[in-house]
Amino acid sequence: MGTVIEVEDLRYTYMENTPLAHQALAGVQLSVEEGECVAIIGHTGSGKSTLIQHFNGLLRPQQGRVRVDGQDLSDPGLDLKGLRRKVGLVFQNPEDQLFEKWVGDDVAFGPLKMGLPLKEVRDRVRWAMEMAGLSFEAMKDRPTYALSGGQKRKVALAGVLALRPKVLVLDEPTAGLDPRSRKELLGRIEGFNRREKMTVIFVSHNMEEVACLADRIFVMAAGQIVAQGTPREIFGNREVLLQHRIGAPETVEILYRIQGLGYPVDVGAYELDSAAAEIVSILRPQGVKSHGPGI
Repeated sequence: MGTVIEVEDLRYTYMENTPLAHQALAGVQLSVEEGECVAIIGHTGSGKSTLIQHFNGLLRPQQGRVRVDGQDLSDPGLDLKGLRRKVGLVFQNPEDQLFEKWVGDDVAFGPLKMGLPLKEVRDRVRWAMEMAGLSFEAMKDRPTYALSGGQKRKVALAGVLALRPKVLVLDEPTAGLDPRSRKELLGRIEGFNRREKMTVIFVSHNMEEVACLADRIFVMAAGQIVAQGTPREIFGNREVLLQHRIGAPETVEILYRIQGLGYPVDVGAYELDSAAAEIVSILRPQGVKSHGPGI
């Protein structure tokens, strides 16, 4: 296990040297270890999407350094095609990644460009589609224009998985999905990370998702990483949540309300079972007697 992505003092300005210049990244420091599942959170405009576009070379560093699996993205001789086989990026809007007429052809595009034998391409397409929750036989000949939003997201994901990336980067992976599809996709992302040992980096405004998946959280504000830690450390820090206008899982919000009533609960107990145990502990007769009126 080693460091797969390392970012040092990364700075990036859109429309640099023009009157419309906007600095999106202002000295980001970040490292991600192999096999981690990392969430990047922050208010809209904090620089999250700009940062992750550096991970597979869609954007190149203007100042600072980005290393991915030992490769320096400032190197003019960098093999970008090779990098993008290692780091797969799934955009927030799946329409941005679908351009073939048929689903099977779209998923096969990357492996074909790699020059793989047709049998291996077919095997990869089948595996990737099944991993993304799509039936290979039922969906391979389906026109991409006729897909639902959730199906398009799965096809975009399958197209990236077919490259067998070492790192999977997801921008708002469940945006626009219904609750059932969201739960299914989260389970699959967890499977990529836990069972397939794939490093996962995702951007999300949904703190329930972050609590469910992330080993570590990076909080961004004004183009910088302003806090990092485990979900327990981040969600248990009320000052960070309030200062940077970050929400918290519903379990944590309930615990903070209970704490505000004078009960000594662990607000970092964000997991459902742990939060329930905290609530049960104060509902015991001795707890109610010692800490004032009931809730």
